[in-house]
Amino acid sequence: MNRSKIMGTGAYIPTEKIPNDYFSTAAFFEQDHSPVRNPTGMVIQKFKAITGIAERRYAPPGVTASDMAFMAAREAIANAAVDPESIDQLIVAHNYGDMDYPGAPRDAVPSLASRVKHKLGIKSPSCVPYDIIFGCPGWLQAVIQADLAIRAGAAGTVLVIGAETLSRVLDSSDRDSMIFSDGAGACILQKHQGDDGGVLSTSVRSDTGAEAGFILSGSRNDTPGTEPKFIKMKGRKVYEYVLNHVPQAMKACLDQSGELISDLKMVFLHQANEKMDEAIIARFYGLYGMDRFPDDIMPMNIGWMGNSSVATIPTLLHQVLGGQLESFKLAKGDIILMASVGAGMNINALTYKW
Repeated sequence: MNRSKIMGTGAYIPTEKIPNDYFSTAAFFEQDHSPVRNPTGMVIQKFKAITGIAERRYAPPGVTASDMAFMAAREAIANAAVDPESIDQLIVAHNYGDMDYPGAPRDAVPSLASRVKHKLGIKSPSCVPYDIIFGCPGWLQAVIQADLAIRAGAAGTVLVIGAETLSRVLDSSDRDSMIFSDGAGACILQKHQGDDGGVLSTSVRSDTGAEAGFILSGSRNDTPGTEPKFIKMKGRKVYEYVLNHVPQAMKACLDQSGELISDLKMVFLHQANEKMDEAIIARFYGLYGMDRFPDDIMPMNIGWMGNSSVATIPTLLHQVLGGQLESFKLAKGDIILMASVGAGMNINALTYKW
């Protein structure tokens, strides 16, 4: 049986650290363009209590999403010890293309994947590069597609990257701007025959009725009708949707794998909001009749990295494998679950045996 296994990971963590007090002089407005009533200091304090974010990372000026994707990919290739010319598919998940500075035109032609292939110096015409836009779950969806290609015999080696510069689509008058950050993560998947590890099961859900407008592009909160458009989020709607559907998708995925929740070593959730992720885990375990979940089940990096969209899960996985989160270690045979949710609204999950 063909399975896909992660052979190596890589990441680019931006060097610019942006602490919460960076926003202390901001004037925040509601989406109806009225001023936020609470003082900015109180807004920041409440934000930290809910999201768990104390700082985030922004890409240096001139560093684009494809630049970060290239650097993460280069590390993943080195860690996997593969010949770049052997890569059959190169997939880049993103949502806004390359932007040189905040408010810059969103450049996605040629595709970011084609740009990464060029920067890596891959000459093989058989290496097919393409992009995927799927909201925050984009990287995980790309892994799912890579796994399907490997299982079908259409590819033997696939490079999957998630890269985003959300700092360049932020409305500084919107308090939600404090959530988002930049980064890139990558992995190499290869065909593996046998049952001693790899992707076990996947699940995907998409709701595009009223849910399609929960995360979208819009004008500045303090100046209606302005261009360019910025990332906007209906926080309460997103929260309700997430808690109603993500735990169920996770359960469907784990049940399909045939593995027991008692054997689950770790859950890698999209690092969107600390309290929300904790609520997801609680409801997920609740679906199995369990009112508690293990303290060491969910590694987190959102506190110092923020929400980097498609990059959150691959960078977190890379950090765990690199021993950067001391209390979290993966060993051969460990069962993990990855899950993400974002604009669309889209949800996906993947069960993996290490």
